[in-house]
Amino acid sequence: MSDTESVTTEQRLVLTSAAGRLATEFEGTFSGETVERFLISSYDQFAGRATVSTFLPLMAERFARQRLRALARVEGKASDGVPVVLFLCVHNAGRSQMALGWFNHLAGERAVAWSGGSEPGNEVNPAAVAAMAEIGIDISEEFPKPWTDEIVRAADVVVTMGCGDACPLFPGKRYEDWVLTDPAGKGVEEVRPTRDEIGARVGELLASLGVTPVATG
Repeated sequence: MSDTESVTTEQRLVLTSAAGRLATEFEGTFSGETVERFLISSYDQFAGRATVSTFLPLMAERFARQRLRALARVEGKASDGVPVVLFLCVHNAGRSQMALGWFNHLAGERAVAWSGGSEPGNEVNPAAVAAMAEIGIDISEEFPKPWTDEIVRAADVVVTMGCGDACPLFPGKRYEDWVLTDPAGKGVEEVRPTRDEIGARVGELLASLGVTPVATG
């Protein structure tokens, strides 16, 4: 494992194990060096702003896996034929996380969604987590992430939510801009209408992609 700043011995061991898992998962698609490079750069994305360092290696592994899957799509090394949607907002802490939760709940394995932020926050908004939990959707294990070029390029649709000029623009890609109330600083009661509006919009988006949303009862 390459040197990284401020990595404890325990974290280095966990990162080494993560590199091994990812190398096995992407064997035949990417070299071990590429996997390690993505893992370390993913770790660096979080190290500078994480308030709790214990979970840094896990976050880095999850994010590196997402990035490698995206790169495989971009390079034509992997294609499962399902549409990919990327939800972007400023902090990736509220609106885009709720959209991701709704999408995964309604689409199942028939479509893929990712989320990111132009200025990722430190944690997912607790009010957003609580509001989603009320309808049986758990986003408590999600965490704010940045967007990267390969993730944007791999997406079939990019949905932006208030990040303005900071959102990435790639010519020829389908974009939608959803104007939604930012849940930052609001309580659960105030977040519920935004949650429900996002759910309706996600259902419409899936329908436009030819994916029939799962019945929510």
